Amino acid sequence: MRRVEEVLLIPAVAMLAMLSGCGGQRHARSEVYYLISNHMSLPYWQSAVEGFNKAAAQYGVTAQVKGPDNFDSQAELDALKAAIQAKPAGILISVTDAVAQGAQIDAALDAGIPVITMDSDAPSSHRLYFIGTNNLEAGRLGGQRVAQKLNGKGNVVFFTIAGQPNLEERLKGYRDAFATHPDIKIVDVFDTQGDSTKAFDQAQQDMAKTGAQKVDAFVCLEAAGGKDVGEVLHRSNATDRELVAMDVDPDTLSLVKSGVIDATIAQKPWTMGYIGLKALDEIHHDPPPMLNHGWSLDTFSRYPVFVDTGTALVDKTNVDLYTSRAAAAK
Repeated sequence: MRRVEEVLLIPAVAMLAMLSGCGGQRHARSEVYYLISNHMSLPYWQSAVEGFNKAAAQYGVTAQVKGPDNFDSQAELDALKAAIQAKPAGILISVTDAVAQGAQIDAALDAGIPVITMDSDAPSSHRLYFIGTNNLEAGRLGGQRVAQKLNGKGNVVFFTIAGQPNLEERLKGYRDAFATHPDIKIVDVFDTQGDSTKAFDQAQQDMAKTGAQKVDAFVCLEAAGGKDVGEVLHRSNATDRELVAMDVDPDTLSLVKSGVIDATIAQKPWTMGYIGLKALDEIHHDPPPMLNHGWSLDTFSRYPVFVDTGTALVDKTNVDLYTSRAAAAK
């Protein structure tokens, strides 16, 4: 009788093995997902990559991270084109040039490759949706802080990268917050061109201004500039100027704790990378009839337009919490 059971068991095991080899497992290393951005050397993007890789490891798929270590929009565009040629299972991209990169996003969708934007959007493209910060609200949050610290009056200088969609949204948010404070004047919006040393040099010039030209508050709309502008204020022993930064890299948190930076706006790049890969995987395994449908304009869309990963104001009252959590994550 035992011999009969063994004979019956062999085909059952063989069938299970066959099913496993023919799609019984949802994921495979042959599934390749790309994360593409700029300034990949920044702690912000290293955190996003960690989240992306974590999701890839959980699913047993392959993660590829591409893009220049510095700010180079053309190099990022080239990385996007190369990724499209590789025909991956999906692409997650932070957009620095909504026109040029938006056209390539549409080309990827036409080729059957799912594309989701993260951190910085290309809303005029047919990207499936955007995962990241509500940058308009992030700007308003920072603007309210500056207005409070200045008691509604003073000159403000911004440091940004001109034309980058997420930073333009943040600047608009600050302008919205200042709209009810007519005595707050934006005296300069300085384009660092992605080089934080230019922020340092310009801040030194601004610190020398006095009288009616005195700069009362500095605002950095992206991560790299905060520590360099903060260094200028630190060297000047300036106690009558305010600095609001962006993101929670270790240098920025240290300057918040010391009081050089009044506050910084925290984002969640790890979360963006993590849920970004998982969202692409879901689309890869359950694709819509048409990827390039323009889902953001469809009231019956299976996708959201925007997934808000959240923001928070970090100052001396809660900086230790962010520092300890960053240490625990290592």
